[in-house]
Amino acid sequence: MYACAKFVTSPAVLRGGSRVLARPVSISLFNRPEATVEQQALLPFCQSVVSTRSFQTSPVSQDIDTAAKFIGAGAATVGVAGSGAGIGTVFGSLIIGYARNPSLKQQLFSYAILGFALSEAMGLFCLMVAFLILFAM
Repeated sequence: MYACAKFVTSPAVLRGGSRVLARPVSISLFNRPEATVEQQALLPFCQSVVSTRSFQTSPVSQDIDTAAKFIGAGAATVGVAGSGAGIGTVFGSLIIGYARNPSLKQQLFSYAILGFALSEAMGLFCLMVAFLILFAM
């Protein structure tokens, strides 16, 4: 029992385990090491030290640029909600206008379609700017 406890708390096992715990979750999930910690514990001491990986980091400026892209794209996407509200207002006004004067049905409908198209175009422009921010810059 003493030999088993001494093996589990050996410095090599603790170093390998702390490296796995200190790595970011994305690296742990997407860049899986060749051998897991349990498999490394079963290997002899010299093989477990050789098969461990070091930290993988990226430049800070690249992380800030990526975060700025996502924030800018999210801010540009807010206009799509305004487009939805505009379309609702246009067709709500169409129903009110038709209820007040049914004889103007065709003219009111043509104005409503024009308002729908302009409102939808603004939403699509906002979405296009969001995609340009994400993928063109």
